[in-house]
Amino acid sequence: MQPYKLIDIFTSEEARWQGQLLPRAVGEYIHDLKIPARLLIVRGVAGVYESGEISTPGIEVLGYNMPVWIRIILPAVEADRVTATLAKMVTDGIVAVQDLQVVSHRIKGKLLPKHVRVRDIMNPNPQRVQLTTPVNEVARLLLSSTFTGLPVVDRDNRPVGVISQTDLIYKAGLPMRLGLLAEAEDAKIAAVLEAMAKKQAREVMTSPAVVIHQEAPVTAAVDLMLQKGVKRLPVIDDQGRLVGNLSRVDIFHTILKECPDWQAFQKQQIKVENLSTVADIMRREVITVRPETPVEDLIRIIDTNDIQRICVVDENGVFLGLISDKDLLAAFADRHPGIWNYFVSKLPFTERRRRDKHLQRYLELQTAGDIMNTQIVTVPEETPMQNAIQIMLDGAFKRLPVVDGQGKLRGMVSREALLRAGFASLAPSAGGAPPGATPPSGSSPGD
Repeated sequence: MQPYKLIDIFTSEEARWQGQLLPRAVGEYIHDLKIPARLLIVRGVAGVYESGEISTPGIEVLGYNMPVWIRIILPAVEADRVTATLAKMVTDGIVAVQDLQVVSHRIKGKLLPKHVRVRDIMNPNPQRVQLTTPVNEVARLLLSSTFTGLPVVDRDNRPVGVISQTDLIYKAGLPMRLGLLAEAEDAKIAAVLEAMAKKQAREVMTSPAVVIHQEAPVTAAVDLMLQKGVKRLPVIDDQGRLVGNLSRVDIFHTILKECPDWQAFQKQQIKVENLSTVADIMRREVITVRPETPVEDLIRIIDTNDIQRICVVDENGVFLGLISDKDLLAAFADRHPGIWNYFVSKLPFTERRRRDKHLQRYLELQTAGDIMNTQIVTVPEETPMQNAIQIMLDGAFKRLPVVDGQGKLRGMVSREALLRAGFASLAPSAGGAPPGATPPSGSSPGD
């Protein structure tokens, strides 16, 4: 093992640093460093100070300022900068350093500490709609947002349901997913929204709402998300009122803020257990096409498999690019307006082909290689989960293609897979949902 140091701080309950209790300030300082250090804070039962003050809990009380002992164990390479800072922080006490022989240092590589609460990371100003809100207004709100679901509240601001993209499609007549509709012309969007205006939120929402209390641990919120198959949770207070919203993106941001750099730990010869790479969690069954595949076949595959994207690979399986339904609509909307009907029609695919032979022939001449997006970020199989989360957040990606050393496609990793792998233990006692809560009718992409 590499050399270690032991830092001892002897101080008192009354010690402060910048107005904060010294033990708490030291703990937060070590936490924020994200280094392989462990800290122990002990409150003494009695003590004597240089000033002559005596602290004791006995009847003959001479003082209440009990002694505090802070111990920090850390690799020697980190000791100098830590000690220098602690020497400034401890304005009342003693800082001592000594060498320490460590024969083993092991740690479980958790993505998120258990102490983090929902209220610490939630969005405290969530969008919401009323029971009587027209559905077209709900859809308009979602079209202008980065998320695809909204809580429905009663007069007392208590969540009574949730409207997701799936609810809009299957209960309100939304002809396509919101991200695709947003790419359409204003006139087409207006027509779609007008057709949805007759219904109210209460008629299409999924009820009851799956909620989480603001004081619940974030780990419990993740368990609830995975159990119920939802991507966000309305957050409530003791009176059941809506006070926030928690999404997967909020959780991923917190992971990157709270989670240490496990790769750096391993470089310091520290055994980090339970670490996973994208190869451990990716989905290997991915629908692929060759670059010569006609565009009409791409639309049929997307339509019949209810998917949003297809990977393009060469004859050796090397990843070449990605095609989404949004790419298809954008590529042909100007050149052939009839493409819109292919996406919004409720008719079977074969019937759509029969009704627009001209568009069918046009699409047969275009290939996947003509329209695929080649500017796609991929990740190697050995990419740690934490790095994949960072890439997804930086690029606002929902999925990442995974490739091997030769560039061959091995699978896709999604936000859900990262969340499920990082919080693999589902706790039935996670709590947060009201009695009798049921899963929503399906799920929708995005956060």
